[in-house]
Amino acid sequence: MGAELTEKTSLNDLSIIWKNCLSRIKKNVTQMTYNTWFLPIRPLQLEDNTLKVELPSQFFWEWIDEHYNSLINKTISEVIGPDARLSYIIDRNSDEDSEPANNHNETNEAIVKEKPKVKHNFESYLNTRYTFQNFITGEGNQLARAAAGAISDNPGGTSFNPFFVYGGVGLGKTHLIQAIGNEIVNKFPDKRVIYLSTDIFTVEFVESIQSNRVNDFSNFYRGMDVLIIDDIQFLIGKEKTQDLFFHIFNTLHQSRKQIILSSDKPPKNLKGLDERLISRFQWGLTADIQPPELETRIAILRKKAEAYGMSVSGEILEYIASNITSNIRELEGCLIKILANASLSSKEITFELVKKTVNEIATDRKRNNINIDSITKVVCDHFNIAENKIRDKTRKKEIVQARQLAMYLSKEMTNASLKTIGLHFGGRDHSTVIHACTSIESLKENNKSLREMIEDLKNQIELNTT
Repeated sequence: MGAELTEKTSLNDLSIIWKNCLSRIKKNVTQMTYNTWFLPIRPLQLEDNTLKVELPSQFFWEWIDEHYNSLINKTISEVIGPDARLSYIIDRNSDEDSEPANNHNETNEAIVKEKPKVKHNFESYLNTRYTFQNFITGEGNQLARAAAGAISDNPGGTSFNPFFVYGGVGLGKTHLIQAIGNEIVNKFPDKRVIYLSTDIFTVEFVESIQSNRVNDFSNFYRGMDVLIIDDIQFLIGKEKTQDLFFHIFNTLHQSRKQIILSSDKPPKNLKGLDERLISRFQWGLTADIQPPELETRIAILRKKAEAYGMSVSGEILEYIASNITSNIRELEGCLIKILANASLSSKEITFELVKKTVNEIATDRKRNNINIDSITKVVCDHFNIAENKIRDKTRKKEIVQARQLAMYLSKEMTNASLKTIGLHFGGRDHSTVIHACTSIESLKENNKSLREMIEDLKNQIELNTT
């Protein structure tokens, strides 16, 4: 039991007392509940056994008051003393009404206090290297870049909500959407911004189901000011995840919170995705990113060379840019490989070295472009079934066989993890993938036609990959 306090407590003592409270609360709730509803609480003052804390919004207070009032009161009684009381103060700079929210134990006036810069107690997963400063703008991404700038100045306040960016692999989608997040964090440190891939979102959702904390999971993302989701096409075939995301999307959009999404295709081409989601994805701005033209590719290489401290002639940069045209990631990879080869052999960066490296990149390109999606397409075409069917829960023989073959080939021909492969096929776990691969290996031994089919499929996959 803590000692009763009758005098105003110093900020240092207050911090220690609140940490003590949090450590006790943490033992009584799940980690996500703790991160979502308790870490954002900010202690303001402790005077005459009354602890005053600031909450981010009216909704936040209502949830805390309804679900955790008893736990908090019990905790402060243990830490501060039996006569301890609690007063909630709503953040005056929040978008909601900023009237004081009082605990059932007392009535109290709001404290007028200038809001400090906030560092939220959760991981945003933003890569700080992705900024507008090192994003090269060209004809292929001009609209997307301009919209990104407007959003970062006024998140949730423009007509670009949601902001849906699409384009091929390695064209800078991830860079751009994370640059928006980083810019918002710098300009509005009080904003709750989070970035994650659809695969991670799905894995977390499955884990929340297994641990019976779906509400905590949902409420965490509903509490964001800016939600950035990469590769939204991987929601296809995951009905439960789509349904949950639909409700999170609605809550955020109605609250004028910013939603930013990326995909390899425009919304209308995301076959197998819930029509409700496709419709909502088109509410704001849809912007594509095209492969960069020659001048932009040269500019990208020049900026990267400067960043790596490389001295490369304009002729060599133009040669690389003229021969590697598919995407930015490959351009950067080529430059890094040239630097590595020159450093390891203690040679100058010559045309001979550059040509050799460019040829190696071209040779690797076909193999590296093979992915789970391209494998799935070839397998589904072979069996004449729709791609979304292979992700269904059905046990129809031909679909099960196609799914197992696609899983097997994905393991054989890509570097994807078992978990990633499972997620691509309807959110199945890694044990299902292992079973599929084991089954195909076993059947191959005594089934010549199956072996020939697998070789044909492999040849077709490689042939379709450019």
